[in-house]
Amino acid sequence: MKCIFCDIAAGKQDAHVIYEDKNHIAIMDKYPIQMGHSLVIPKEHNEKILDMPIESVSLLFSKVPLIAGAILRATGADGFNIGQNNGKAANQIIPHVHVHIIPRYENLNNPWKRRMIANDMELGKLANRIKSFIESR
Repeated sequence: MKCIFCDIAAGKQDAHVIYEDKNHIAIMDKYPIQMGHSLVIPKEHNEKILDMPIESVSLLFSKVPLIAGAILRATGADGFNIGQNNGKAANQIIPHVHVHIIPRYENLNNPWKRRMIANDMELGKLANRIKSFIESR
């Protein structure tokens, strides 16, 4: 299967690279939510974060502070969001793991989708169910 992020990592596709090491590449998002929106991408192809060894996930996220800090300094942004989507239902457009770093500005409208209001009983029940799956690992 052809993957644009694999092609970028291999130097076969152009991108605005802002960071690269042996295992990762960070690029400017071609369709940014805000100017400075960047992607941190592992060079090894995995479609979803659950497909990756935990050590690789840790190494991927260890790059975020360095790159986010540089984005903040370069853009003058007041803050940033980190996003990581898995699967079409989560709005993952390119099926290769990547982390979004999105700078945010106090003087701009930073829209979020509407949030739900959950009740405590539902939250408690779901929290216990999630904990049981974590504990059974």
